[in-house]
Amino acid sequence: MQKINLRELYPDIYKTDTYLEVTDEVQAVFLADKRAEARYLRQMYNYKAHYSLDCDNGIEKAIVQPPPTPEEILEDQQFRDQLYAAVMELPDKQAKWIYARFYLGMTVKEIAQAEGVDLSWVYKSIKRGLKYLAKKIEKV
Repeated sequence: MQKINLRELYPDIYKTDTYLEVTDEVQAVFLADKRAEARYLRQMYNYKAHYSLDCDNGIEKAIVQPPPTPEEILEDQQFRDQLYAAVMELPDKQAKWIYARFYLGMTVKEIAQAEGVDLSWVYKSIKRGLKYLAKKIEKV
């Protein structure tokens, strides 16, 4: 049995030295954790890994950009509905190509290869469709 100082492990809770007798297995766990943390800090230093607080979990974004209000959510949904309705008014190929380009994220080249048509046809068709959508949305 060995003694550990709880103030070293939990400095926020224990303000004075408080010793506790623990088994060798518990002591081994504490040592392994201490070594793992030291190894992690060395790796961070060696690889110059300085990360932002926003590690894909949105911490910074939530602070900088407040969440949308219910009115903004409703307006956004109405706009999306209007845009979808306008896309459905386009000719079939234009609507399909615009959907593939902007909703599915395909490139113009991928769309042309999948359809077996010339690249310029797809590009011009998408451009004409976007002009129509811009006019249609402006009217509303």
